[in-house]
Amino acid sequence: MNSWYTKTVATLYIIGTPIGNLGDISFRAVEVLKTVDLVACEDTRRTLKLLSHLGIRVKMLSCRAQNERFAAEKVIALLNQGQTVAYTSDAGTPALSDPGAALARQVFRAGHEVIPIPGPSAFASLVSVAGGVDKTVVFEGFLSPKAGRRRSRLRELMALDAAIVLYESPFRILKLLEDIAEIDGSRYICIGREMTKVHEEYIRGLAVEILAQFVPQKEKIGEFSVYISGNKSD
Repeated sequence: MNSWYTKTVATLYIIGTPIGNLGDISFRAVEVLKTVDLVACEDTRRTLKLLSHLGIRVKMLSCRAQNERFAAEKVIALLNQGQTVAYTSDAGTPALSDPGAALARQVFRAGHEVIPIPGPSAFASLVSVAGGVDKTVVFEGFLSPKAGRRRSRLRELMALDAAIVLYESPFRILKLLEDIAEIDGSRYICIGREMTKVHEEYIRGLAVEILAQFVPQKEKIGEFSVYISGNKSD
């Protein structure tokens, strides 16, 4: 018999967690977090806040980008013992500009189940309110912080017949908007800032219009998600 079938098959749950408002956690996610033997997470401090809010006490293991492969070995060892494990990134759905992909890959290669528990995502949230008409949406996440590489990749993306969703920090959002306007100032864009949080804000319009609004507001804080329409959008 193939050795794969002789292993104890346990389950790793990949859980989407709130991107801001803790009320967005799903009933199913809560039930899974209550029953697992361990929660592997990007930042134990961030996940502890969520677990404490939910009244859940469970063992945790740090599994961030810098130690993901090593942490995966520990997770697999527990799964081999028949234990169940959940994984959460700091916010949103793991593996979307967050750790989680390497862990999932190593776990299913070890013969265990990897099951998604769907939840919040800044990408999906922004697309749902952007009002775009593109049938294809390309998710790029964070561009390079280096100006030359950022502009080069942005030109490639904006040459596609597809909408683009990017993430950006408050320290580089103005530079990103300047680059978008320089490449094609007539593009429709929608920006989500601090989505689901107290200072939630959405700004919609043409790239040149949005840039004009941002110039006198260089101190805007918060994480940004940016939707850029395709080059043949109506």
